[in-house]
Amino acid sequence: MHALVSIHNAVFDLVERAGERLMPLAARFVFASTLLLYFWNSGLTKLGDGFSGLFTPSIGAYSQIFPKQLEAAGYDVSQFGLLQKLVVLAGTYAEFILPLMIVIGLATRLASFGMIGFIIVQSLTDVVGHGATDDKTLGALFDRFPDAAILDQRLLWIFVLTYLVVKGAGALSVDALLRRRMEPAIA
Repeated sequence: MHALVSIHNAVFDLVERAGERLMPLAARFVFASTLLLYFWNSGLTKLGDGFSGLFTPSIGAYSQIFPKQLEAAGYDVSQFGLLQKLVVLAGTYAEFILPLMIVIGLATRLASFGMIGFIIVQSLTDVVGHGATDDKTLGALFDRFPDAAILDQRLLWIFVLTYLVVKGAGALSVDALLRRRMEPAIA
């Protein structure tokens, strides 16, 4: 029995060491393959026309982020102030910049933490602003249906991002490259 436990421990010690190197890369791959284009496409719907669209959000941006306020304003974005415009622009830019930072592994912990906040705000906006309270969209934890867009799917998104907050980007990342370049200067 002791030999069996020793073999088990030896094998899973190797698995654990390999996992320390591979799991952050795998988490970034999962994020890139499932969520990168989701967020970029969402960001594209918020941009206005042409180059100036980078600084002038579309009405779709306001309808996604401030749905009830836009309706109350008669869908006239000129009634929105500077603060709302800055919030819309920050949300739009975040959908491009934070996912890119995660995929290349640059300031991964901060970018992942920012994406967690983004997803929480996105979910609250869906529930409060858009009224996504039906069982199919909102879902429920610990039910037998794992396909609800908000509680089920976004909980998995947040788990992947939380892993990156805790473990970082891993060995194949800009973070690791910068860390290696900084080590001689620190020592």
